[in-house]
Amino acid sequence: MGVVGRPHGVRGLVRVHSYTADPADLDQYAPLLDAKGRAWTLEWRSEGVAALRDAAGRLVADRTEAEKLTNLQLFVDRDRLPPPDEEEFYFADLIGLAVHGQDGAPMGQIAAVHDYGAGIFLDVARNGAANLLIPFTRAAVPDVDIPARRVTVVPPDELEVRENAA
Repeated sequence: MGVVGRPHGVRGLVRVHSYTADPADLDQYAPLLDAKGRAWTLEWRSEGVAALRDAAGRLVADRTEAEKLTNLQLFVDRDRLPPPDEEEFYFADLIGLAVHGQDGAPMGQIAAVHDYGAGIFLDVARNGAANLLIPFTRAAVPDVDIPARRVTVVPPDELEVRENAA
C-alpha cells in the first residue's frame, strides 16, 4: 500500500510513497502492517509527508528514528481492500495462478508480477525451463480467470519459448 521514504526534517517526519488510487487515502487503511506484522498509523502533515505512530501510539520522535524506517513497506490484509473493477486485478491475486497456452497446454504458474514503469510483466515459472516474462496486455494475456485460478497466455512472436531451456 505504501513505502516509507527518506526522513523529512529533524522531528521524525518521513516521506511516504502511497500506492492507493488517491495517495492521500493511505491513512484510511490504518492500521498499516509492516513485513514483521507491526502496526503503524500515519498522519499526513503535507503532500507525501507524514508522522508515523507505532501500535502503542508512540510517534516516531526524531530524524535518527525516522532514518531507520526508510524503505519500510506498509501493507493491509487483502480482505480490507475494495474489490477491483472489471478488468482490474490486484497483483497479489495473480501470483500463483496456473498459466496455460492458447491450446490449453500448461506452461507454468505466475511467480511474480513486475512493474518497472514501462508496463506490467508476468513472471512465469516453468518446470525444467527458464522463467518467461510475459507482457500483461490483452494480446499476450487474453483471459484471466481468478475464480478458476488460471490465465491464458499467447507469448509474443518475439519471445522464443523453449520447453526445456535452462
